[in-house]
Amino acid sequence: MQYQNIITIEPGKRGGKPCIRGMRITVYDVLSYLASGMTYEELLDDFPYLTQEDILACLSYAADR
Repeated sequence: MQYQNIITIEPGKRGGKPCIRGMRITVYDVLSYLASGMTYEELLDDFPYLTQEDILACLSYAADR
């Protein structure tokens, strides 16, 4: 998974934390929701502006760290 075009880091946004496509939702947010037991489907329903590719990018980014 190539996450470099999906995960963005902007110094003035969310304290410079890695975000998804320049939005205000962070990789940490997505991973926290998944870790708490949310499914992909629930996450996509609650955040309709996210895609499955965004979620996979978060997982890939975390694996590289």
